[in-house]
Amino acid sequence: MADFRSDSRFVALLLGIGQTLAWATTYYLPALLAPVVVADLQADPTAVYGAFSLALLISGLAAPRIGRTIERIGGRPVLMASSITMAAGLALLGLLPGLLGWFLAWVVLGVGMGLGLYEAAFATLGTLYGRAARRGITIVTLLGGFASTIGWPLTAALMPELGWRGTCLVFSAVNLLLVLPVHAMLPRAGQGGEAAATAAADPAEIPLPAGWVRRSFLFLAAFFTLRALISTTMSVQLPTMLVGLGLSVTAAVVAAALMGPAQVGGRLLEFTVGKAVHPLRVAWLGAGLLPVATLLLVLAGPVAAVPFVLMHGASNGIITICRGSVPLSLFGPRGYPVLMGKLALPVLMAQAAAPMLTAPLLAHLPAMAVLGLAGLVGLAAMLCLLPLRTAPPAPHAVQAVRG
Repeated sequence: MADFRSDSRFVALLLGIGQTLAWATTYYLPALLAPVVVADLQADPTAVYGAFSLALLISGLAAPRIGRTIERIGGRPVLMASSITMAAGLALLGLLPGLLGWFLAWVVLGVGMGLGLYEAAFATLGTLYGRAARRGITIVTLLGGFASTIGWPLTAALMPELGWRGTCLVFSAVNLLLVLPVHAMLPRAGQGGEAAATAAADPAEIPLPAGWVRRSFLFLAAFFTLRALISTTMSVQLPTMLVGLGLSVTAAVVAAALMGPAQVGGRLLEFTVGKAVHPLRVAWLGAGLLPVATLLLVLAGPVAAVPFVLMHGASNGIITICRGSVPLSLFGPRGYPVLMGKLALPVLMAQAAAPMLTAPLLAHLPAMAVLGLAGLVGLAAMLCLLPLRTAPPAPHAVQAVRG
């Protein structure tokens, strides 16, 4: 097993399996579960969905501390803790009564998601393999792209047989009996093989200028935060907005369902063609697809709904990879887990706030106007990449953001 653990592809495969199951049983759960919970508990839908927003907020607030922990002790124990915490939160969903129990369970799940979703996986690869982690990050996101493909049909199949509480208990067992052993197979800190040793010994990995790091970090955080607002809004409201354009409900659902395969397609594009391109250029491609797709939709109307969804999905898929690869390429592996934790904070807070921020817009503006606004926000996000450069102006001074 020691030989396998030094193989970055094997480690990325383990992380990809873990991410697919973790996302499927937590982040994607409310889409099908929440409407049933609203009816069962006779609860306000805002409160039921608000528990999920609270979980994302807790996950974001915990992210910087989790990044420091991964840097100090490695990703393996943190990811193992995430599996146990997610299992506990899902068990509480299945066992605790009432709306208060629903909220308490999502508080625990918020901690678990902060410990175990993409940023933690990326940070783990960064600590093990340094700049060579880019390939592994792509593999992880390729596999993770199938989380909703697995999670939603499984949830839909289990709920009629077991009820929503029984489904949560099954997913708790999945995290404890499947995901935890997968994470236990990961190498410990310092067991990443030659790639990790080379990254640690690279004399080019020296402290970067503090001013350059601050500016680059702020622009990068703004880029990912704006994109998180768009992606979360689309994931919740895309079928509704397509209906607002004039599509039938069936056509809107079919078109929206293409977003998942398009995300995987975008990641495959990065995995094949993009591997020889600097991650910052890949980010430009991913960022540019959304404004172009929106412009096409505005000019052509509802007939361009499917191309819009495909381009938006590919854009999201590429940018998910860039969340791990661009910071690594700009700042290097030194302090990378801490940096990922700090980047995760505004992104997760944006995801938590997006439904509340966009609901009034959808209630008072035509669907085309909201989609056009999303394109403008996407353009603003793309402009945040303009000041970023692949190298700092000077190779010395103390870094500020990573402390």
